[in-house]
Amino acid sequence: MNVFDGGAGRCLEMTNGGTAVFVDVLTLSVSALAHEPWDFRFAALLTRQDQNVMGRGVVGFGLAELDWGDTPQERASARDFLLRVLDLALSRYRWEELTYEPSRAEEYLRTYRAMVEDFDPAATARAGANVLPGPQEAAMASCVRHRVLNALPFREGCVFCTAEV
Repeated sequence: MNVFDGGAGRCLEMTNGGTAVFVDVLTLSVSALAHEPWDFRFAALLTRQDQNVMGRGVVGFGLAELDWGDTPQERASARDFLLRVLDLALSRYRWEELTYEPSRAEEYLRTYRAMVEDFDPAATARAGANVLPGPQEAAMASCVRHRVLNALPFREGCVFCTAEV
């Protein structure tokens, strides 16, 4: 099981297949909406959830582990970005390009969206495990073939490229 922790005892637990679907649909949306430095850092975090690279059953992160920013404005902007990514994914953005039917994706996205909506970034401690990649590791490269952000030079391909290998 892969776990995405929302804090306050809430989490989204998914099988390896469910996690792959969740990451795929989020990658499509995050790639369309990323404009600010935090957005590209979050995109890099998504690339680290690629089980074809990282291993099956070993991915996931908690909302409290993210660096949401130093100011109330930064935290609100980061949270708003993540909610917009989830909303775009829920609209089935580019799902017709997937080579499979993303079963249960809407259920996962709705659950995770509720977790993000209820989460208060200001209540998290900045010290401790920070899983959000730093600015120098932000996902700024784009996979030309799949038109999504990837983690070059850290990874050779995007989540869709690695699934084809």
